[in-house]
Amino acid sequence: MLVFASSDKGGTGRSVTSCNVAYHLSLQRHDVAYLDFDFGSPTAGAIFEIAKVDRGIDHGGLHSYVVGDVANPQSLEVRDHSDRQGLRATHAKAGRLVLYPGDRGGAEFSSKPGNIQRCVELFRRLDQEFDVCVVDLSAGRSHAVEMALEATAQSELASVAVRWLVFHRWTRQHIVAAHGLVYGEHGLLDTGADAGHDVGRLEDSIRFVRTAVPALNSPLAAGRAAQAKWLRTCNDELKQLALRNRVGHSRTLGETPMEPVLQWREQVISDADVAGNIANPETVQSFRELAWKLTDPVVWEALAT
Repeated sequence: MLVFASSDKGGTGRSVTSCNVAYHLSLQRHDVAYLDFDFGSPTAGAIFEIAKVDRGIDHGGLHSYVVGDVANPQSLEVRDHSDRQGLRATHAKAGRLVLYPGDRGGAEFSSKPGNIQRCVELFRRLDQEFDVCVVDLSAGRSHAVEMALEATAQSELASVAVRWLVFHRWTRQHIVAAHGLVYGEHGLLDTGADAGHDVGRLEDSIRFVRTAVPALNSPLAAGRAAQAKWLRTCNDELKQLALRNRVGHSRTLGETPMEPVLQWREQVISDADVAGNIANPETVQSFRELAWKLTDPVVWEALAT
C-alpha cells in the first residue's frame, strides 16, 4: 500500500503526524517504509531523532535518486539508527520501520519522464518489500505532489493500493485550504485527471486528517463560561464550514488532539512518554486509531466519498 501525505499549507502537522502513524503501523506488525519526499525541507530524520540525517543526507537521498544521480536511495532502519533510546527499544512483534531520507539542501524540481519512471520503479519495488509505504510530500501544489500523481497513474502501479491523506488544522483557513488542494483549480483531482487518473477513483482514495484539534472541555475553558460557550460556537461553525467544503466528518479518517509536547518539539510520542506523564494518552490513542483505520479496508471504505 502506498500512502501519500499531503497538505495545502505548512504547519499542519503533516510530517509529525505521518511519522507517528508510521511508528504505530510498525507496532501493529506492519513493515513500514517512510519516504521523505519533502524535497525542499526534509525533516523526517529529526522527528525520528536520527541526528546524522536530521535535515537529510549530503548525497544519495531521494532527491538524488529521482534526478538519476544514484541507482538506489539510501535507507536507515529507524530502530537501529535513532538517537532516542525509546525508539531503539526492540518490540518482539513489531514490524520494520525504515526511513528513506531526502537530500540536505535539496529543492523542488520539475517532473520529467525519467524522474517519473524512477518514482514508479521505486514505489513498485518498495510496495513489494513493505506492507505500507508512507510518502511525505511537500506542502501545496508542489512538484512532489505532481510526480506522485503522474507516477500512480502509470499502468505499472495499477494493481497497487493507493491512499491519499490530506492534513489540515481545525481552523477556517485550513479547512478552506484543504478543500482547495483537493477540489480547487490545479488541485489533486484536476492534476490527477491531467495525469490520466479516473477522477472518481482518485477522489475515492482521498481522506482528510484533522490535526491539533482543541479540547472543548479543557480546564481553562471549563472555568470560564463565556469562553467555553464561544469555543463550542466556533466548533459548530467549523463543522458546518467543513461540511460545505466537502471535508466533513464522513470524509475524515480521524483527528489528533492539541498536544503540548508537539507544540514544543516535533517527535514520535511513545507509550513511555504517556507513562511518564509527559504526553497525553489521547494523543497516542489518536495515532493508533489512524494507523488502524488506514489499513482496515472495511473502515476505509465505510467513509463516504
